[in-house]
Amino acid sequence: MSPRPGLDLQTILKTATKLADTNGLEAVTLATLAKTLQVKSPSLYNHVKGLQVLKIEMAKYGYRQLNDQLAEAAIGRSQDAAVHHLGKRYVSFVRSHPGLYEAMLRAPRAADEELEAIQSRSIQIVLQVMNEYKLGEEETLHAVRGLRSILHGFASLEQNGEFGLPLKLDISLELALNAYLAGIKALNDINSSLSGS
Repeated sequence: MSPRPGLDLQTILKTATKLADTNGLEAVTLATLAKTLQVKSPSLYNHVKGLQVLKIEMAKYGYRQLNDQLAEAAIGRSQDAAVHHLGKRYVSFVRSHPGLYEAMLRAPRAADEELEAIQSRSIQIVLQVMNEYKLGEEETLHAVRGLRSILHGFASLEQNGEFGLPLKLDISLELALNAYLAGIKALNDINSSLSGS
C-alpha cells in the first residue's frame, strides 16, 4: 500500500502527542491514531513499524523539543539565572506535554542509537550550565544529577496531583531551586577554602 498523500511522520507524531497529552500515553494506539487521522491503520505502517516504534519516535520528538527549550533558556545567561530559567522551562515543558513526557521516560535508552544521542544532548545542556560553577569534574556531574532529580521529581509529582495544598507551585519550584543553588554555593566555598589551604 502506498503512503497517503499528506501523511508523514511529523503529522503522525503531532497527532500522537496531542492524543497522549490530552488522554494519557495509554490512549495512543495505532487504531486510535488512524481514526483521528482518518486513515486506515495499515497506512501508518508506511511511516512507523508498529506501536513500540511509534513510542520511540515520540520520545525522540519530545527530547528534541525539550532540548530546544533548555538551550533557549540557557542562552545569554549564566550560573543562577541560567539554572532558574532552565528549571522553569523544564517544568513548563512537562506541564504542556504530560503524555509526551511519559513517552520520553518510558522509552528504553538502549532501544535506539539516535534516541540515546538526543537524550544525551539534554544532559550536555545542563552540564554546560553547571560547568560554570567550577566545582570540579566529578562534583559537577553529581550537581547535574541533583538538578535533574529536582526537576524531574517536581514535574512528576505535579503531574500526578501530589501537591494538594493550596500553595503556588511556581513559588515552591523557585524555593527548591534557591535551596539547591545555596548548596552549590556552599560546596564551591568549601572547595575554594580547601584549595587555598
